[in-house]
Amino acid sequence: MLFLALALCLSQAANSALSEDAEVAEMVQLEDYALSKADIATVPRRVARQVKTLLTKETKPHIQEYSVQTTIISRYAFTAVSCTMFNRHSAATQGVFQFQVPAAAYVSNFTMIVGGRVFPSQIKAKEKKVKKDKGENNGKPKSKESTEVSDGEMELFRMAVTIPGRNRAIFLLTYEELLQRRLGYYEHVTSIRPMQLVSKLSVGVTIVEHSHIKYLEVLPLRNSRTSTSSSSSKTDGKESMPVSTVIRQNKTFCKITFTPNIVQQVKIANNGMLGDFVVRYDVDREIGIGDIQVLDGHFVHYFAPKDLPVVPKNVVFVIDTSASMVGTKIRQTKEALFTILRDLRPSDRFNFVTFSNRIRVWQPGQLVPVTPNSVRDAKKFIYMISPTGGTDINNAIQTGSSLLRDYLSTSAESNHNSVSLIIFLTDGRPTVGELQTPSILGNTKTAVQEKFCIFTIGMGNDVDYRLLERMALENCGTMRRIPEEADASAMLKGFYDEIGTPLLSDIRVDYSEDAVEYVTQHFFPNYFNGSEIVVAGKLANHNSDSLHIQVTASNSDRSLRLEKDVLLTQREQETKQRLAEAEAGPDSDGYVERLWGFLSVKDGLKGRLRSQTSSEREKFTQQAANLSLEYNFLTPLTQMVVETPQVLSAGTLAEPTEAPMATDSEAANQLPDQESTGGIPQSLHRKKEQPARRPAASMAKSEKLLDGVKNTAKKSVTLSKTSADGDPHFVVDFPLSKLTVCFNINGQAGDVLRLVTDHKQSGVTVNGKLIGAPAPAGSHKQQRTYFSSIIVVVDKPRRSYIEVTPRKVILDGRDRMILPCSSSISVESESLGVAIVANANVTVTIQKTIRFIILLHTYKNPAPYQRDHLGFYIANSQGLSNSTHGLLGQFLFEEVGLTQLSGNITAAKGNDTQEASITGNLEPRPLALKVKERTIAVVKKSRRIYSGSQIVDCWFARNNAAKLIDGQYQDYVVSHLFDTGDWPHGTNTH
Repeated sequence: MLFLALALCLSQAANSALSEDAEVAEMVQLEDYALSKADIATVPRRVARQVKTLLTKETKPHIQEYSVQTTIISRYAFTAVSCTMFNRHSAATQGVFQFQVPAAAYVSNFTMIVGGRVFPSQIKAKEKKVKKDKGENNGKPKSKESTEVSDGEMELFRMAVTIPGRNRAIFLLTYEELLQRRLGYYEHVTSIRPMQLVSKLSVGVTIVEHSHIKYLEVLPLRNSRTSTSSSSSKTDGKESMPVSTVIRQNKTFCKITFTPNIVQQVKIANNGMLGDFVVRYDVDREIGIGDIQVLDGHFVHYFAPKDLPVVPKNVVFVIDTSASMVGTKIRQTKEALFTILRDLRPSDRFNFVTFSNRIRVWQPGQLVPVTPNSVRDAKKFIYMISPTGGTDINNAIQTGSSLLRDYLSTSAESNHNSVSLIIFLTDGRPTVGELQTPSILGNTKTAVQEKFCIFTIGMGNDVDYRLLERMALENCGTMRRIPEEADASAMLKGFYDEIGTPLLSDIRVDYSEDAVEYVTQHFFPNYFNGSEIVVAGKLANHNSDSLHIQVTASNSDRSLRLEKDVLLTQREQETKQRLAEAEAGPDSDGYVERLWGFLSVKDGLKGRLRSQTSSEREKFTQQAANLSLEYNFLTPLTQMVVETPQVLSAGTLAEPTEAPMATDSEAANQLPDQESTGGIPQSLHRKKEQPARRPAASMAKSEKLLDGVKNTAKKSVTLSKTSADGDPHFVVDFPLSKLTVCFNINGQAGDVLRLVTDHKQSGVTVNGKLIGAPAPAGSHKQQRTYFSSIIVVVDKPRRSYIEVTPRKVILDGRDRMILPCSSSISVESESLGVAIVANANVTVTIQKTIRFIILLHTYKNPAPYQRDHLGFYIANSQGLSNSTHGLLGQFLFEEVGLTQLSGNITAAKGNDTQEASITGNLEPRPLALKVKERTIAVVKKSRRIYSGSQIVDCWFARNNAAKLIDGQYQDYVVSHLFDTGDWPHGTNTH
């Protein structure tokens, strides 16, 4: 198929020596034709002018043709993307091809044809990372290393090249994926986001199945993958299909086409971001051992039994209730749990564990039967949940595991053929208790004892997804991601629906040992209603006549055993006949073998992730890498090298050079970096969810509030010395007294500290949350603490807040915005402004008179004692009142003096001890600060501030700033990040 496409494209390039004027005329004719075919009753006449204006304003290369064609053969999907760009200008121009690829898929080929010359790519083993010079033209795109993916996750394949004047560039991309059955159907998603109107746009999905297609639906185009992916309702797809969609179908074959003209594209989105084209379908199934297909020495076995009684389940919900869950997250979680409680069956047993820095069990020491009273009491418990504190993942898992383990081992009434599982949900990383991932995983495996499974759910972008995925994989579960802006309630309910109806447990599929050389995963702890078990294998003896298959499983109080002998020659003939009848095309050649290779790579990556020893990890790594190279898959263990065209000053193409398009496993769970420019090839960027289109009224309101979002150049900022940074080290500058004072606060991980509070006057409160880290070797401290997030709450003129973490900034006023710290962005309104300098700092300006600067401290490869953290600096305090308090705020309007503890003294000003006149003993006496009639012993120290770029001399107060600060350290620990309560001991007294 690829060679045919190359031949056609080369022929097109060779015969298309059109002038620029002829090309423009051709496009105008195409537009006029599209308008002539449009329904005049439904399309306003002004659309013609809009379309032509949009096209003539284009300065980047125009996409003439954009085609995405998918062939699905027995759930295995081959997708070929073709994009033709034309540079209508006489000068060379950069063209950017990008396409969202499903994260579970593997890219199998990429080729460019620029100026009639072919630039192929090659998949190679990933080389060990070498630090490259900044001047090299090598892209470092990002991809996750893990293999489990969640609904709606996409990765961005991107390639930028220079196209000579009046020339074309053709981009050809292919990728493969195995569709998973969830909630009773398969779902195929095609992203249609060319980012401009396209003269010829076509999407095709061909489905070829061995069994009858019993359900088929084409959903409306969707811009938010998470908004509808969790819905299991089946509607009449013909009433809601995207415009221009055509379906041809028989019992086992289906051809779907989507070919909107320019006018229809404008009506959907005039920026070319049409959304996702979604096809759902399901097939009939034979009662028995399942569907086995044989081709070219390989087989695939689909097993999805139906009409089985539901297996009782024992489930413990372990829910994160730390302070970061406050607001929308906890509300949506509660909504989902209320719905889940209604779906529990009378034969089920359940319990709830909530955790922050404290663990709370709803019904200690038991699993509760499902009754109207127990469901009512559980709803009360959920309703009363209040987020606060840190995140103790280790103790939460231990507590939930103990509940299940004790019930299974001691309760006489426990059903040993039931399915037991923990559903674990968190939105953050461990900040309290055990913090090290290996220890948490080891403790979890010891606690589980292979008696039940753990299903993990991560909400948002601050989650350690690698920890959650390994925890699930090592304990027979799966992990699901819920993006920051997703409908968490619907996705939680959807995930529970997938695993809430177990039909079988301990499923084992065995094949004749003498007939099979290698099979993919063939033991499965559970089979849930609406899902499917898929096993692929390589036949050892091509002359073998039959394959003996045996399936064993448990269903409630029964053990099931299914056996069948499959005639291989007969089954292979049936497979070939079905493919020929459906005219599946060249994609059908060897599809079973490629499906086997695809699953084998997935198995190798999963085994690599959960391996316990280096030798075991190396074995899985080598297995997955070899298969990736054999089948030309771009995986976390391989890299793509593509020749890139270079345009000389004369406008001609130079000899091509190679540049790697490698995946970067270290970038997993990170927000994308600032978009690169120039001819740097990039591949597989983690793509955040495309926001749904908002109504114009909402957009106008947002623009009025925020006064626009704009990129900012990286610039230096002027900081004051008054700050809380590092471990945390506090520095207070007293400009009137010409003194600088410093102190440390030895807090606890999970504590939220009140830094500034002027709630009643200016309406400003600043709180910071501490995260823990082990101290480095040789340190006198047992634990370090840093600020992991800082909240600025503003109550005047209306309530809003800014939450800053090392990776993102959440601005919540009338509208909610989430801004990555990896990009330079400025957001301003009349009373509030946020400016991000990429990967450096965040400036928060309030009423144009109060300004706080938050430094971003991040580590690419952190040591065990290092944590990404923040530093807080008060740059301008003019708008704060004299009654401002907090660990830093209480000193903003104070004066201090330096004195000696005994003898005849003269009060000194400044940081120089020689300014003190000593008339008593010749021996210098200890110095002290006088603050609010209090005397505090101090010593001279130096502190590094501004990320170590400046050293300041200061007078250091010991013992958690005892006597220096009003009250005690505990008085500044508040219940949660959004706490704006008054200082318990009143305001400052002067």
